[in-house]
Amino acid sequence: MAQGKRLLVERPMPGDASGRRRVTVNLAESPLGWLRARGQVSDRQYEAGERLRADWTVAELGPRVTMRWELGARSTGEGLDPTMAQISARRRFEGALAQAGPGLKDIAWRVICAGEGMEAAESALGWPKRAGRLVLLMALDRVADYYGLG
Repeated sequence: MAQGKRLLVERPMPGDASGRRRVTVNLAESPLGWLRARGQVSDRQYEAGERLRADWTVAELGPRVTMRWELGARSTGEGLDPTMAQISARRRFEGALAQAGPGLKDIAWRVICAGEGMEAAESALGWPKRAGRLVLLMALDRVADYYGLG
C-alpha cells in the first residue's frame, strides 16, 4: 500500500450513539488500491486495472496543466522511441476499453484512470449507490482477458 499523507474524515454511522465515526483515508492510495486492500477485487483484476492505468499514462491521455519542456529522446524501457511507445500504449488502452464494452468502460475509466472514488463515479453516471463495484468488477475481468492475464 502506498505511503503518503493521511486525512481523518468523519462520517455519520447508523446506529452509533454519537452519530460519528472516524475513518482514516490514505490520500496516496488509488481507488483501485483501496478496493484491493479490502479484498474487494482479485489480484488479476487489480493487475488489469494497473495495466490499463499504465497504458493511459504512457499514452499521455490525461489533461496537461503545463507545457512540455523535454528536449531530446526519452527512454521508454520498451526499446521504442517515445512517439511509438505512446501510440502503442494508446492502442492497447483503446483495445482494453473496447473489450470492456459499452456501459462497463465508463466506470473503469473513471475509477482506474481518473482516480474517482466509487461514490463519485456512481453519482456522475447517475447510478444507484453500490451498483458501481459490481460493474467495475465485470469491466476488470474483461480488461484482464484483453491483457491475457491468467
